[in-house]
Amino acid sequence: MALQVGLVGLPNVGKSTLFNAVSQAGAEAANFPFCTIDPNVGVVAVPDPRLGRLAELAMSKKVVPTAIEFVDIAGLVAGASQGEGLGNQFLAHIREVDAICNVVRCFEDDDIIHVSGTVDPARDIEIIDTELVLKDLESVEKRLDRAQRSSKSGDKDVVRERDQIRALHDHLAEGSVARTFTGELNPALRRELSLLTDKPVLYAANVAEDDLPDGNDHVEVVRKIAEAEGAEVVVISAQVESELAELDGAEREEYLESLGLERSGLERLIERAYALLGLLTYFTAGPQESRAWTVPAGSTAPRAAREIHTDFERGFIKAEVITFDDYDRLGSEAAAREAGRLRIEGKEYIVADGDVIHFRFNV
Repeated sequence: MALQVGLVGLPNVGKSTLFNAVSQAGAEAANFPFCTIDPNVGVVAVPDPRLGRLAELAMSKKVVPTAIEFVDIAGLVAGASQGEGLGNQFLAHIREVDAICNVVRCFEDDDIIHVSGTVDPARDIEIIDTELVLKDLESVEKRLDRAQRSSKSGDKDVVRERDQIRALHDHLAEGSVARTFTGELNPALRRELSLLTDKPVLYAANVAEDDLPDGNDHVEVVRKIAEAEGAEVVVISAQVESELAELDGAEREEYLESLGLERSGLERLIERAYALLGLLTYFTAGPQESRAWTVPAGSTAPRAAREIHTDFERGFIKAEVITFDDYDRLGSEAAAREAGRLRIEGKEYIVADGDVIHFRFNV
């Protein structure tokens, strides 16, 4: 499953610079393979040193990382919910992504004029949230009208649904985002509504190089907002990411070290996105190919097998499982088998991050 993250933000906050940095980073195939599937969609390999080690041990001819898609969503201005700018296009793209990355300007630069005149992360976040809430409110109002008409039948389930929608409507009407709604809401109804502000959010606090790695006062404002929402924050410099993308391995590591960073902002952004969505990685390894696969945490072995092919799930017999640590320590599947570290698991097995799995199935 390819995770899709939408990059949103007001003009001149660094959103497009960050997306371009992602694109440039992908040019270095050894680290971040990249391709463009639309003018504003980039696919980047998820960095995972475990995959390279597995490929080395299995002497694989091919290495296939799992991927993340970044969508540069353009057109957000105040009034987007009413179609201002590229509002309708913007909102349609938002509806398709798994998570939203709100790029927030946290740097001062007199040469880059902020659309609102000053740098104010709280105001910028509020503008974006307001536009999305207004669009959600429009959807919920239509659904509430239907529910109110249907509830005249007196059916208890319909009345309960009407009350849930009304409570959600009131929450949105106060300017609050759907993801902070704590009232009762039927999961099927939640999926049906597919609200923009119900999507998981992480904030990319875009700072100047001098404010890496910990940020500044503007970042603290973002952190407080994110904490109240249960969201994630990554301190990142889009400009630094652009420069990192131009460097080779050794120079890149040296530059990161000089900034007090162990990993790039892109790597940290991907890590937080996976955590936010509750995803994990398992591997398949062999002489032909070593490959990483992404599945939701809590997935059973047949559900994980589905990522390879639906036939694997339908005809699932068993899974031969080795932890990455055992594979790395012992050096091969054969050695793990001899040491008794290869386990035979059935349909109820819950896949763990780092599992190296060989599936047995009937065609």
